[in-house]
Amino acid sequence: MSYLKFDKEQLINLLYSLDREILRSSRTGSYISTTLNGCNTRKYHGLLVCPISHFGEEKHVLLSSLDVSIIQEDEEFKLGIHRYQGGTYEPAGHKYIQNIEFGHIPKITYRIGSIILVMERILSKKKKQILIRYTLEEAPDTTTFRFKPFLAFRNMHNLSKANLFVNSKYLPVENGISTRLYDGYPELYMQFSKNNEFVPVPDWYYNIEYIKELNRGYDYLEDLFVPGYFELNLNPGEKVVFAAGIENAKPNSLKQTFSKEINKGSHRTTYTGALKHAAEQFIYQKKDDTTIIAGFPWYDSISRQAFISLPGLALATGNNNLYPEVLGTYKKYLNNGLFPDNILSPTKIYSSADASLWFIWALQKCTETQRLPKGIWLNYCSTVKEILEAYRGSIPEFINMTPDGLIEAEKENTALTWMNSYISGKPVTQREGLAVEINALWYNAIVFTLEMCRSLGDKEFINKWEDMPEKAGNAFMKTFWNQGHEHLADVVKEEVADWAVRPNMIIAAAMKYSPLSKEQKKQILSVAKQKLLTSRGMRSLSPDHLRYKGVVEGGPIQRDAAIHQGAAWPWLIQFFTEAYLNIHGAGGLPFIKTQIEMFEEALTEHCVGTFSEVYNGDPPHIGKGAVSQAFNVAGIFYALHLAHNFKPLNGRP
Repeated sequence: MSYLKFDKEQLINLLYSLDREILRSSRTGSYISTTLNGCNTRKYHGLLVCPISHFGEEKHVLLSSLDVSIIQEDEEFKLGIHRYQGGTYEPAGHKYIQNIEFGHIPKITYRIGSIILVMERILSKKKKQILIRYTLEEAPDTTTFRFKPFLAFRNMHNLSKANLFVNSKYLPVENGISTRLYDGYPELYMQFSKNNEFVPVPDWYYNIEYIKELNRGYDYLEDLFVPGYFELNLNPGEKVVFAAGIENAKPNSLKQTFSKEINKGSHRTTYTGALKHAAEQFIYQKKDDTTIIAGFPWYDSISRQAFISLPGLALATGNNNLYPEVLGTYKKYLNNGLFPDNILSPTKIYSSADASLWFIWALQKCTETQRLPKGIWLNYCSTVKEILEAYRGSIPEFINMTPDGLIEAEKENTALTWMNSYISGKPVTQREGLAVEINALWYNAIVFTLEMCRSLGDKEFINKWEDMPEKAGNAFMKTFWNQGHEHLADVVKEEVADWAVRPNMIIAAAMKYSPLSKEQKKQILSVAKQKLLTSRGMRSLSPDHLRYKGVVEGGPIQRDAAIHQGAAWPWLIQFFTEAYLNIHGAGGLPFIKTQIEMFEEALTEHCVGTFSEVYNGDPPHIGKGAVSQAFNVAGIFYALHLAHNFKPLNGRP
C-alpha cells in the first residue's frame, strides 16, 4: 500500500512533477536523485552518483539517466524526458505516466496503448550500484525495448561538455558492456538479467538544460555522452533487471538481488514509517567508520549536524549501536578540544565553536537510552574531559573562557556557530562573542560530566570543576537574561547584547541542565511560539526585525542572505518540543502533536518522503536548499517520539 500519494491527473503536468524530487541513497555514500517524471532539473541529479576513490571520495555523476523506448510496428515510443536549452522537452515521455506509488521504493507505471510497463529503482545497500526492474505487466505480444544510457562521468558540482578526450570505446561483458569515459574513473558496468544486443552509436547530446541551476544563478547547460543502446524483447508478464555499477555483476542473480534489496529497510506506509525510511538514507559507512551525511545532494558530513542528528536517527532506525559507531568514529579526529567541520574532507578545517559541545550533548542523550550508562561513559570520559579542559584553558585560538566562566568565540570573517552562511567571504550572522546556545551547551556539559563523575567517584575531576556550575550559571543569567525582554539575548559582545529574537534561546531552554527557572523558560517559549514558530519549524529571525528576510530566492548572494535571517529550520522543533513538554506537561501535548503533524504534508511537496534543508519563513513555507537534510528528519522524528511516548515526571501535570 502506498502512503505517499499524488494526484494522478497532475502527473503529466510538468509544473507539478518537476517540482517534486526522488532520492535514494546507500551506506556507500551513493545516491539516485531525479524528479517525479524522471527529467533531471539539477546538475546533482543522476541515476548513479557515487564517491570515487581516485578523486578523494568526492561524489561524481556516472549514469545521468537511462531512456527507455518501446518499439511497436516499427514505431518508437520514447518514455524518457530531457529539457534542452530554451525550455524544449524532448522526448516527452512524461505523458505516458499513468501512476506513481511510494511503498518502499518508487513504482512508476507507464501506459502506451495496450501496453503497461512498471519501473522500479533501488540502490544496492553496500555496493555502488543501481538496480532497475522493468515489468511488462500487459502487452498484446512480445515487445521490443531499447535502453539508451546518458553518461556524465564528472564531479557532481561541475557540468560535462562535449570534448575530444572522451573514451568512446567499450568492452563486452556478460549481458552488457563496461566503459570508462576518462582516466581516473572506475569502469562502469551496465548489464541486464537477460541476453540483449548492444548497438554502438556513440554520440553527444548537447545543451541539456537544468532549470533549477538556471534559477539558482549557476551554469546550467550540459552535454552528455551516449555510447549506444541496448535492445531486448520481453514477453507479457516478464521482468528484466538492469544494473549499473562499478563492479561486474552476475546477470543470472540480478532478479534475486533486486528482491533482496527491496526487502531491506523500512516501508513508507505511515508517517513514522516514511521518517524511518528517510533516516536510513543519511548513514554512511566506510570500512570501520560510520558517519552521517548532512544532506543531499551536495553535502558531505558536517560534524555539528552529525551530533545534532544522532539521537533522532538512532531512534528512527531503532539502532542504539549508531551512537558508539558515530561517536567512536569522530573521537579519533578530536584535536585540541575541537572536531573538524567535515571529517571526510582531505583538508581538516576546525572552525566550529559548538561542535564539541554538541558531541557531549549527543553522548548525554546516548546515556539516557542505555541500560548501563556508566559503561558508555567510560568509553568517552577522556574525550569529554579533553574538550572541557581545552575550552576552560582557551586552547583553541578562537575560544576563550571568561573570568566568570562563560565561553566566548571570535574569529575574523568566520562564522563559528550553525548560523554560518557567507556573502563575499564574510558571515551574514557572525555572532561573535558570547553566543547563547554555546553557553547553554557549555553549562549543560559541565553539569552532565560532574553527574557522571560523581556516579563513578571521580574525585579529581569533581574537585577541579564542582564550583563551575554556580559560577557559569550566575554569569549566564547576568549576561543573557533581562526581565524587560522576556527572552534571552542571542549574543553578547563587550557587554553589548543583541536582543534579536532568534531560535538559539530555545536550545538553551531545552537543555536538561540549565540555570534558567521554569518561569523564565515559559516566557522564552511564549515569545518563540508567537514570533518564530511556523508549520515548517522555527524561523531563524523574528519577522518584526529590520533584517528579516522571509523568502529564500534569487542567486547565491540573495539566498545566503535569507537562510539565517528568517528562513524556517525544522530541526529546531526537537528543542521546542522538549522544552515545551518539560514546562507544560501533558497539557501541552495537543498543541505539540498538532504542530508536528503539520510537517506531514511536506513529505509530498519538495523531495518525496523527506524534509528540505530550510523553508521560507513566510507562508506558504516552500522548501529550499538541499532537498533532504539529516538533522531535519532526525529532529522531527525525535519530536514525534517525545510526543507519542510522553510520560509526566513526578510533580509535573
